[in-house]
Amino acid sequence: MRRRFDWPAYLILSLGVVLFVFPVWLVFAGATQDPGAINRGDLSLMPDFAHLGIFLSVLLHGDSSHGAEPVWHMMMISAAMALVIAVGKIVISVLSAYAVVFFRFPFRMLAFWTIFITLMLPVEVRIIPTYAVMADFHLINTFAGLTVPLLASATATLLFRQVYLAIPDELVESARMDGAGPIRFLFDMLIPVSGANIAALFVILFVFGWNQYLWPLLVATDSRLDTIVIGIVQLMNEGFTLTPWNTMMAMAVLSILPPIVVVVAMQRWFVKGLTEVEK
Repeated sequence: MRRRFDWPAYLILSLGVVLFVFPVWLVFAGATQDPGAINRGDLSLMPDFAHLGIFLSVLLHGDSSHGAEPVWHMMMISAAMALVIAVGKIVISVLSAYAVVFFRFPFRMLAFWTIFITLMLPVEVRIIPTYAVMADFHLINTFAGLTVPLLASATATLLFRQVYLAIPDELVESARMDGAGPIRFLFDMLIPVSGANIAALFVILFVFGWNQYLWPLLVATDSRLDTIVIGIVQLMNEGFTLTPWNTMMAMAVLSILPPIVVVVAMQRWFVKGLTEVEK
């Protein structure tokens, strides 16, 4: 029996692809065109393939005419920041959820609910006290200042807690009878069980760290710590007589490549981690 072609679903999916791809294509095309023409509103939908070298030039040199860091350097800062945030959040969340679920200590649930309540505090409320703490520890304009305040995650802790609560008591008792200590139980049982969730969280947290803007803008005034997002915005806000739109668009295209690579490379685990319900 032939399957009926579900054309409404394909039509909606195709429309979604166009809506997501069209802005990226527009920025790609604009990167190869004259910034004066873009300022006049003469942006063509077709790229000028003779000027594709702008991507390599921007990657290696950036907007050097205004003293900006090379784009490769900004991307390295962004990648390092995203990796530290993603790995740090996962490690801290796994350990905190492990402690809350499997250890019995005074005020255990109070500790969990204290972590959970932080979800209700918007970032803007925590910005000033967090900045004050970083200043007291002399971490302004340091890589640690960029990453340390963003390492804890109440959402990830809650997710891992729910995964660990679903583990049968019989499995815990069996591991204990086999002589598995807390560390061995964590690495041999819990981490493999939550592997798909870890992969899905890594993708989400990497993109989260890569796209950080407000906190790097406040805590890092040294141009050597500029992330790619900060670099793009600075081109627009420097007050130039002519904004280098082609350079800015080339930087924008380059900035989306690492997150795309991470998402594509971990797509199978990402989907599994979001959809898997049986543990």
